[in-house]
Amino acid sequence: MTALMILAIFWPALAGLAVWFLPAAKEDRGLRARLNCGALAIELAMVIALCTAQGQEATLLYMTPTLSVYFHIDLIGSIFAVLMSAMWLLSGVFALEYMGHDAHERSYQAFFMTVLSALIGQCYAGSMVTLYIFYELMTLLSVPMVVHERTPQAVAAGIKYLIYSIFGAMLGLLGIFFFHHYLGSVTFTPGGIATAEGAAGGLLVIAFLVIMGFGTKAGMFPMHGWLPTAHPVAPAPASAVLSGVITKAGVLAVIRVVYFLVGADTIRGTWVQTAFLTLSLITVFMGSMLAYREPLLKKRLAYSTVSQVSYVLFGLACLHPVAFAGAILHVIAHSTIKDGLFLSAGAIIHQTHKTYVRDLRGIGKQMPITIWCWTIASLGLIGIPPTGGFVSKWQLATGAMDAGVGVFGVVGPIVLIISALLTAAYLLQLTINGFFPGSDFDYANLENKEPGKLMTVPMIVLAACVILCGVLSQPLTHVIAAAAAAIL
Repeated sequence: MTALMILAIFWPALAGLAVWFLPAAKEDRGLRARLNCGALAIELAMVIALCTAQGQEATLLYMTPTLSVYFHIDLIGSIFAVLMSAMWLLSGVFALEYMGHDAHERSYQAFFMTVLSALIGQCYAGSMVTLYIFYELMTLLSVPMVVHERTPQAVAAGIKYLIYSIFGAMLGLLGIFFFHHYLGSVTFTPGGIATAEGAAGGLLVIAFLVIMGFGTKAGMFPMHGWLPTAHPVAPAPASAVLSGVITKAGVLAVIRVVYFLVGADTIRGTWVQTAFLTLSLITVFMGSMLAYREPLLKKRLAYSTVSQVSYVLFGLACLHPVAFAGAILHVIAHSTIKDGLFLSAGAIIHQTHKTYVRDLRGIGKQMPITIWCWTIASLGLIGIPPTGGFVSKWQLATGAMDAGVGVFGVVGPIVLIISALLTAAYLLQLTINGFFPGSDFDYANLENKEPGKLMTVPMIVLAACVILCGVLSQPLTHVIAAAAAAIL
């Protein structure tokens, strides 16, 4: 299994390199995309197989006698690896048609694959050093996906994304130095390293700074500014994985720091927990309000991501098993939902060349399948049963009330409900105006603008997953509960 683990980490990058060195002729575009999709299907099969290898570990190399690139498979890493690989495959299939005539398709396909390698390396990282290496690789390799269009706006967005990400990662690097000083190790240990509870008060300061640093990738206030800038300029398949997957890299890093290094018991009841809860709830409310006010379709979804990923951070900050389960369930639900929403938005823009919500009256008459997929995903994000979003938010609210976090046990669920109402307002506007454009709408000149099967099928699959995440939430909850039992 060790060889399979190493192969699973580097397989996407190998595929990306192969794509890069294929001829650049236009007739080879389809071949590159099909090779990537085949490689992604193999990758998904490998990470699913590795779910049976819990506890498997491997040291790739030693940088110093005490610092190594060390991998370890556990339940949390396996959940993230399977989710990321699945979302990457669906976005890759969508890109077969979406990117078919793109002038820079070859570079997109190459970097698209190498970013996944960095993400899988982070999932299986067994220490803070290993996580940091792959976290930085993921940041640097994803910049070309943001600047793909080569326009001044895209380049500016890429620079902003890079500045925010590097600043956040530098706080993570600071954490490596001080965690090693205070704890004597940076190897991930379920429940936290035993020496953390007796460490000096400076450990809490470092823990908070590192949470803020990795929270940058998750879009937590005040480091959320890159998200609404980067998403609108990136191609739709890239926006989907930026929102649905890459933000979860920040979430995973926060989980490793809070639950596998410092430990929940060290943070519980301290000013760090209070600050973490406060910032996450501010982000939930602020992101929803900004999304409600935003007229540009993809930017509205970007602000929505700012809000919804902080649902996860709020659950993590509660330091409670039920809230933790809700947070991980929301990671899964949000990834499927937001990938579905961004792919639906991409299909609309690709077929109509319209980017503002106000210009999409009657779109449901022209693209009914796409708008139904959008609607189902929207219901999931609002939290309507029986979707996965309902189950995850239920767990988050009940966990917060049971966590003993004082006023946050009341304020948290209230903010989540207000955010859900705002989510309904800014997402269902497209559905209502799309299917019921009014009596003054010109019904005579409607034409079918539905995209081809390669774009439609991933949207349908994701819409189905939104419901399945709710219907089949019990088996998922059992797996997450087993993971939570080891760290709480």
